[in-house]
Amino acid sequence: MIKLTVGVLLWSLTHMLPAALPGLRKNLISKLGENGYKGVFTLLMVAAIYLVISGWRAALPETAFLPPAWGRHVTALLMLIGFVLFFAPYPPNNLKRLLRHPQLIGVACWGIGHLLANGEGRSIVLFGGLALWALVEMALINRRDGAWSKPEPAPRKNDILLIAAGSGAFVVVAVAHQWLFGFSPFIG
Repeated sequence: MIKLTVGVLLWSLTHMLPAALPGLRKNLISKLGENGYKGVFTLLMVAAIYLVISGWRAALPETAFLPPAWGRHVTALLMLIGFVLFFAPYPPNNLKRLLRHPQLIGVACWGIGHLLANGEGRSIVLFGGLALWALVEMALINRRDGAWSKPEPAPRKNDILLIAAGSGAFVVVAVAHQWLFGFSPFIG
């Protein structure tokens, strides 16, 4: 469980430091250059992902709590919402007018949803840890950036395309979940 915890912490801290300490990123870029900074960031992310995956596989799935019977249904809904929100920052759309941090809210939905369906300790570390990171990251960014200026309205067709793309990605991952992660969300 230590590798998994270190991986989640490495991911979280590497992402949070620029928002928590705004001058740090500028300082590192001045010392390493833009590409050097991006290279170090990428290496830290690769290390975090490696630690999360290998730590997850090594951790015994010991039950910490029994998830509610309805948890899997709410999880499916939160995953669908999470997938749509995860892709929302990229194309111009009206969700970005409603939500300041759609991608981070999507990650929080993903984490909370998985906690409602999984009650083992490693799930608490991974899903709870990354949901907590997303919530703290939003607060840090809000503090760093101050008042939010909503983007201009976007054509409704962009919203429809976003919802279709997010829903399609949700279906693909749900169907491939057994192959990708060793567990089917449809069996239970």
